[in-house]
Amino acid sequence: MIRRPLALCLLLIAAACASNPPQRPAAPSPRQKVAPAPPRDVSRDYLGMSAAALRRQMGAPAFVRKDGALELWRYDGADCHAFFFLSDPPKGGDKTVRDVETLPQRVPGAADPGCLTALRRDPAKTS
Repeated sequence: MIRRPLALCLLLIAAACASNPPQRPAAPSPRQKVAPAPPRDVSRDYLGMSAAALRRQMGAPAFVRKDGALELWRYDGADCHAFFFLSDPPKGGDKTVRDVETLPQRVPGAADPGCLTALRRDPAKTS
C-alpha cells in the first residue's frame, strides 16, 4: 500500500508534467538575416596549377627555395606575402602547386583572397 504523502507527491509530479508541454523552438522570422557565406577559398584555384602557369599568372617569384623534389615560391607585396608550395606530380611532368598560404593570415584556414589578387601580375602592364 502506498502511503498518502508519497501518493500525493506522485500526483503533483504527474500534474506538473501534464500542465507544461515541451516548448518547441520558434520558427525563424522571414525577415531574419541569414549569416553571410564564408569567403570562397581562392587558393583552390591555384591547386594543381603547373609551375609555368603560376609564373605566367603571378610573374617571377621574389624568392625560391628548393628542398629535394619540393619548392617554395614566395611573392612579396606591400601588405602581404604569398607562399606557393610546389612538388612533382605522381605521374611526372612539371611541378604543380600543392598548397598556398598568405601572411598575414586574415582569413582563418585559407589563403587571403585579397592578397592573392593584389599579387597577381597585370598582363596589361607587362609585354
